Amino acid sequence: MKVLDKIVAFLVGSLFIFSGLVKIDDPMGTQIKLGEYFEVFSSDFGQFFEWFIPFAMPIGFTLIVVEIVLGVALILHYRMKITIWALTVIISFFTFLTFYSAYFNKVTDCGCFGDAIPLTPWQSFTKDIILVVLIGYIFFRKNHLKPVLSPKIGLYTIIGSALVSIYIGFSAIRHLPPVDFRPYAIGDNIQYNMIPEEQPIFEYVFEKDGQDIVSEAYLTEKDGFTYKSHRITNEDKTIPKITDYNVWNEEVGDFTKQSLTGVKLFFISYNVNDASKGEMGDIVELVNSLSEIETIALTSSSTTDFEKFRHTYQLAAPYFYGDATVLKAMIRSNPGLMLFKDGTVLGKWHFNDVPRAEEVRDLLK
Repeated sequence: MKVLDKIVAFLVGSLFIFSGLVKIDDPMGTQIKLGEYFEVFSSDFGQFFEWFIPFAMPIGFTLIVVEIVLGVALILHYRMKITIWALTVIISFFTFLTFYSAYFNKVTDCGCFGDAIPLTPWQSFTKDIILVVLIGYIFFRKNHLKPVLSPKIGLYTIIGSALVSIYIGFSAIRHLPPVDFRPYAIGDNIQYNMIPEEQPIFEYVFEKDGQDIVSEAYLTEKDGFTYKSHRITNEDKTIPKITDYNVWNEEVGDFTKQSLTGVKLFFISYNVNDASKGEMGDIVELVNSLSEIETIALTSSSTTDFEKFRHTYQLAAPYFYGDATVLKAMIRSNPGLMLFKDGTVLGKWHFNDVPRAEEVRDLLK
């Protein structure tokens, strides 16, 4: 039993650490996901949940760090009574969230593993049920799990894991995620990611002579087959990685295809009213220095707001509109810069890391 105790503790702890690490890589993604939950709860349970939306980042950040720390503590069997009670509370909370999302189809991706491993609501709920069982087992066996390290070394390890997590998270917020799991990462081609990996493969169910017959070919009534139902057997591979990239404005209309043609520098701001303004001087200087590269601005702000913003900072670039969710997926920075060549992402920069003109030109060589 002792071996099984250690195996279960290691598996659960490792899963919590992995889940936390892929989210601390991109705290803004967790902020967006928590905001979705708060919006759903405000309409379903009470408007007071709207109060939490502005605090989605600190709440999410804290939960991620706690998730990593508890995973480390479990593997080290550190202060097991406190650790297992904390894990029980957290998994109960997450299980409720995933069940509610799955049963009522409210949030289509729980964000349990960030953008690294997207899960459907029912997959997320199943994962949490398995964790409930495993954590329940550890709960009843906690007294048999003795600390791996001395109390002092164990405490230093816990504090160290918390500090490292906080550092990674703040670095990702102030710059860009160290590992980009979204389909707009450097090296990705947007047109390619808009094409499904496979065409749908259908599996049909027919009835003939009182028996159900499953076939990948459509069987006709003249041969005695009666259609009952069908399903797509490879549905997960028929949905492109990118389904909602669209660029437009009132003057040109649809500019999606043209935006992915040739060399372009994108200036992206989801909402100019919330954008960081301190670095706009460096950004405008860069745009002016790269006169040979076509620069376009993408925003989900209103025309009035963006016109005011553009004139305030003398941003000499035509602007187009995109969905705010898509723009946030493209770059976790407001504002941010992306360099494209025929739809392939060559570079992306946080507003704290505005490049020199030579750096941009070097990427085109």
